[in-house]
This record gives sequence, C-alpha cells and structure tokens, in this order.
Amino acid sequence: MALGVVLALGFGASQVFKEDDGTTSAPSSSSSSSAGASQSSGDQESRRWKKGDCGGPDPEKGSDSYRMFDCDAPGATFKALEIMDGSFMPESVQCPAGTDLIIEVSITYGGSDSGGIPSETVCGRNLSDDHPGDAGAGGGQLVEGDCVDSRAQEIACSGAGAADHKVLGLVKKKSECPAGTTEPMELLFALGRPYDVICGGAV
Repeated sequence: MALGVVLALGFGASQVFKEDDGTTSAPSSSSSSSAGASQSSGDQESRRWKKGDCGGPDPEKGSDSYRMFDCDAPGATFKALEIMDGSFMPESVQCPAGTDLIIEVSITYGGSDSGGIPSETVCGRNLSDDHPGDAGAGGGQLVEGDCVDSRAQEIACSGAGAADHKVLGLVKKKSECPAGTTEPMELLFALGRPYDVICGGAV
C-alpha cells in the first residue's frame, strides 16, 4: 500500500497554510506519493476542516494540491469522514474504514512556504463510486479484510493469488493473531504505528 513496511499513509496528502496572515502558501508534499493543499483567507478556506466538509484538487496549485469546496460544487471530489489531530508521526494517524485519501494539514509561520506544524488530519472518502479505501479494494490504510502480497504490500483481493494473504488482524505480537492465521508477517519498525504484525490467512 499510504503506503519494516510503511503501509498506512502512502496515499496521504499535506495541506499548508499561513497562520500569521491567512494568505495562501505553497503546498509541501510529505512523501513522494502525497499531495498538498492550500487554504485562502476571506472564504470558506479560512476556517478549519470539519466532518462533512468537501474538498477537491486546487486548480491554482496543481493536481497534487487540495482545497475546500461546497459539496455540490463541480470541483468537489471527496467528503471528510473524520477530522483527527495532526501528528509528526504519520503512522499514528488511523482513519476510519472507508477512507480513500488522507490530507495532513500543517500551519506555517513567518512566511515559510514549506514544512510546518501538523494541525489536523482530514480523512476523506471519494464522492465518486471509486473507493480504494474499502476493505479488499487495494488502497487506503490497511484494514482487516484487505489483501497483501508476500512483501506485506496491499493489493486488491480480486487479483490475489495463491502466494497472497487476506488480513485477518493487525496486532502487536504474533501470539495475538486470530485463529486461521497461516502467515503472521512482522513489519519493520514504524514510529507510532499501532500494530507490528499483519495476521495473514487464506484469500
């Protein structure tokens, strides 16, 4: 996956806005597969995100940037399922099931256009019928019901083969895996991740 093995936020995003004057700042990507977002003053972008808000790509910043939109606006592509605290440890952020993308919101001070202090995390679900975050669909954060290959990388269950496994549990120790586990997969250390073992079973 997002997205040891780093699985959780390979599909994440980072949003940067200036706390001091409210003007738009340049997005700062948190990883090679993450996206940025911008927030402007004087409109709905000037407030913090809340559950139920909608957003989409920011046409002024490019395809890897996001901003708020009214949910019925043509530019809206996702709705916030949950708003969580920001964190310097991306692996510690665990969004609800069905989350298709994660936007990490950061605050910058003093005119900086990069970096920033994580302030909140937007857990978004696509407004379209495309939901990679659903269990087994092959995207989003790893959850029970997903499938992984022999390298513990998430794959779509529809394309899983004999060497692949279904996730029966995400636990700290092998001994905590549920019945039916045939391949407990120990992951490399990731700061803040709430599990260290993927309990793999038959697909």
